[in-house]
Amino acid sequence: MPSAGSFDAEDLARFGYRQQLRRRLGAYASFAAGFSFISVLTTVFQLFFIGFSFGGAFFWTWPIVAVGQLAVAACFAELAARYPISGCIYQWSRRLSTPTVGWFTGWTMLVGQIVTVAASAIALQVVLPTLWSGFQITGENRSLTSTTGATNAVLLGSILIVTTTVVNTLGVRIMAMINSVGVTFELVGVVALIVLLLTHSERGPAVVLHQTGAPDDGRYLGLFLISSLMAATVMLGFDSAGELAEETRDPRRTAPKAIMRALLTSSFVGGLLLIAALMAAPSLTDGQLATSGLPYVLTSSLGETVGKIFLADVAVAICVCTLAIQSAAMRMMFSMSRDGALPFSEQLSAVSSRGTPVLPAIIVGVLAVTILVVNLGQSAIFAALVSVEVVLIYLAYLMVTLPMLVRRLSGGAPEARSGLFSLGRWGLLVNIVAVAFGFLIAVNVAWPRAAVYDPAAAHWYLQYFAPLFIAGSFLGGALAWRRRRRSSLYPQQT
Repeated sequence: MPSAGSFDAEDLARFGYRQQLRRRLGAYASFAAGFSFISVLTTVFQLFFIGFSFGGAFFWTWPIVAVGQLAVAACFAELAARYPISGCIYQWSRRLSTPTVGWFTGWTMLVGQIVTVAASAIALQVVLPTLWSGFQITGENRSLTSTTGATNAVLLGSILIVTTTVVNTLGVRIMAMINSVGVTFELVGVVALIVLLLTHSERGPAVVLHQTGAPDDGRYLGLFLISSLMAATVMLGFDSAGELAEETRDPRRTAPKAIMRALLTSSFVGGLLLIAALMAAPSLTDGQLATSGLPYVLTSSLGETVGKIFLADVAVAICVCTLAIQSAAMRMMFSMSRDGALPFSEQLSAVSSRGTPVLPAIIVGVLAVTILVVNLGQSAIFAALVSVEVVLIYLAYLMVTLPMLVRRLSGGAPEARSGLFSLGRWGLLVNIVAVAFGFLIAVNVAWPRAAVYDPAAAHWYLQYFAPLFIAGSFLGGALAWRRRRRSSLYPQQT
């Protein structure tokens, strides 16, 4: 009797690909891939101060972004059941539209993922020096907004990326085991943290209506939109379960569930964490929440010892988050190269004896470290990096949901097989919400606000960093596509 693995390999062959990667992932590992990319602890700890400082009632940006992203995730879950292939964003887009649109989608997502690896690794600076002063390798000022703090963040981040690169070259089994253990620690930690913060509350749930810093000149909507950048940055990467589809058992059923569970779980626990932190903060008006964020709440409300235990858990979350993002990026690079869509495709699509694309892992790691090193000592770069990765990923998502909507309107939307995830009659409405939300959030994040991206008026280009970087990425992509556009290596679409 044929094994489940052979059925999955035969299913993949229908898309024109042979089974090269090893199918070692089950339901929990697939969920962990998406959850660790989102990593509530990593991004909320890293960016809480931004949300609070610009819009006191910023909590309400969380459910708004969650609803929008759930629409996107539902569209992706439907596609994961139809096209269980690595490099999913690229693969979905080119099958829904054209090879050219698909290529630029994959390119945009790949660049966004590489920048996200760097931006995620930076978060160690928020945690490690607080745990132990020895982690402050250079200088004394730990703040990310200081020159010495920024330099130290680059050093810690580079060390982490080198480590995750090594792990990712060892094969999916080791990566998945580390990732699953890390996600388990993160889940247990965030639930315990919520409970402890609620037991140390200084005020009631009505704190979510608090509007510290809101001006009386009617400009609160603009500040509210800025504060939504935190939620928009957190709820990304749930598609990673689809990136690992060729290494997942029964991916048509497993990946859609993992995508939805990762986002739903992150949305729920993240919202509770925000409420609990606001309720437990010693003060809402002393300026600490707007500068030090959640680490201040932990150490001041729970005490140094307990606070540092949770900060250690946050450090674990940051490490597995960086690992998961790099894993997704290397599979995107492998998937595109397998189609002959990138320079040096033959080398990049090679798979080691451990069943993993080693060269893409190394290249993603080198590029991510390079992004950090070239900005050594530049404290203003961190908000710019975050804006770039968020906009690029949202644009890539939009280049999937928009062609999907066009296909629906023309009556040609892909449907999953009977018994698999499908939006059914709700598909059109959900798809419209996903497209509208993706467009609005991309514009919101990319908008060149000096108060966010260049508050010290240090360099004019920081205000326009996201649009300039994105334009440069598309120009580089256009040059690369021009070299590869005549390739006929695309497998037959199914």
